[in-house]
Amino acid sequence: MKSQIALSLLAIALLSGCSTTSGSKSSGGAFARLTGKASQPATADVLAALGNGLIGGSASASLDPSDRKRALQAEYQALEYSPAGKAIEWKNSSGSRSGEVVAAQPYQVGSQNCRQYTHTVRIDGTPQTARGTACRNEDGSWTPLT
Repeated sequence: MKSQIALSLLAIALLSGCSTTSGSKSSGGAFARLTGKASQPATADVLAALGNGLIGGSASASLDPSDRKRALQAEYQALEYSPAGKAIEWKNSSGSRSGEVVAAQPYQVGSQNCRQYTHTVRIDGTPQTARGTACRNEDGSWTPLT
């Protein structure tokens, strides 16, 4: 009996730390964000909060707007829904530009969920890798930390 109560309390404690606010616009839920079981297309507002994401600098200059959008959608997908360590890949129609985003385990900073992540962009086969951290806002968007 005591072990069942302890397991129940542990489960409640683990699950309660997974969500940031109840008023979030994200419909994936904490379980979906941590397990990758559901995904929603990223809206323009949510992608705008990412700014240039991790693809700034020379990699960003080599990407056209549709490539940049694919890259930012992959960042959002990895941050919001992907289990830790799972690569979210993107590629343009010609295959000349592609990339993958890998997010680490979520962690709490105050009331916000944050994740470290890596984005590797390949332009004509040459990889460029950037690493950073982003935190989730109340509206479901993610803001990279600078």
